Amino acid sequence: MGADLAGRRCLVTGVAGFIGSHLAERLLAEGYDVLGVDCLRDYYPRSFKERNLAGLLGHPRFAFREADLARDDLTPILGGANLVFHQAAQPGVRASWGREFDTYLNDNIRATQRLLEAAKTARLDKIVYASSSSVHGETAGLAVKETDPTAPHSPYGVSKLAAEHLCRLYQANFGLPTVCLRYLTAYGPRQRPDQAFHRFIYAILQGQAIHVYGDGEQSRDFTYVADVVEANLLAARHGKPGAVYNVGGGSAATVNEVLRLLAEVCGRPPEVIYEGTQNGDVRHTRADCSLAQAELGFRPRYSLATGLAAEAAWLREVLP
Repeated sequence: MGADLAGRRCLVTGVAGFIGSHLAERLLAEGYDVLGVDCLRDYYPRSFKERNLAGLLGHPRFAFREADLARDDLTPILGGANLVFHQAAQPGVRASWGREFDTYLNDNIRATQRLLEAAKTARLDKIVYASSSSVHGETAGLAVKETDPTAPHSPYGVSKLAAEHLCRLYQANFGLPTVCLRYLTAYGPRQRPDQAFHRFIYAILQGQAIHVYGDGEQSRDFTYVADVVEANLLAARHGKPGAVYNVGGGSAATVNEVLRLLAEVCGRPPEVIYEGTQNGDVRHTRADCSLAQAELGFRPRYSLATGLAAEAAWLREVLP
């Protein structure tokens, strides 16, 4: 990735998660020392997260610490770090309503503020924050730019936007080298079990019906996890402090188009049951990633068909 960063120490929060574990593996492969932190929240089974960590534990340049960013002392966690990749968050648009919002306040906003506060006394080259296209809300299918208005359509989106604002505030007031990446619907091996592609592939392989919210004509800009990881490393090297970058896979498709692809990948047509729309869901997401291309050199490499095949192969391996 670049000899100027090789051998430095990286902190990856949310390391036991879908993207965090892939990112940590890539950093180790590039020659970095990695401290991974995770509170192993039970939003989905702990066994999934332990499996994500399995390829990391025991590596001579990897250390793991179970910690809660919203409560624990973060000074020793940041000690000696050169780069921070802040992936930790409570995910889920549909689950963020009502009383559950307390968890989003705690894990997405308070945890980010405490991490940034602790980082004021650290000597960091870059803090890369994992944000989300959910900060934009409804976009009418237009490819949104980073400068377009933000109007989240869910409490989850509100929490991610609030954390973005915190990153910019700490950059402007204390000079912290923060960079925010707005992910667009990441997918691939180790995807959370509540996410659509995981649920769809699992159902097809098990001969079960797939439940789709809405009519299936809603669309997303799907981004393969390896492209998300690449964007993080590019942001660490080239991202401008205070900047925000869209990270999309260039694979915009409707849910129905995805189901047709999955029929080919899995070798059998799915049984689909269409249900009502869910609160917080948006009709379309697409992003203009020209800024990330110009300033980071980011170009997605994985097609939707390739990525779906990789996720299906992984699920076949891990199915009981």
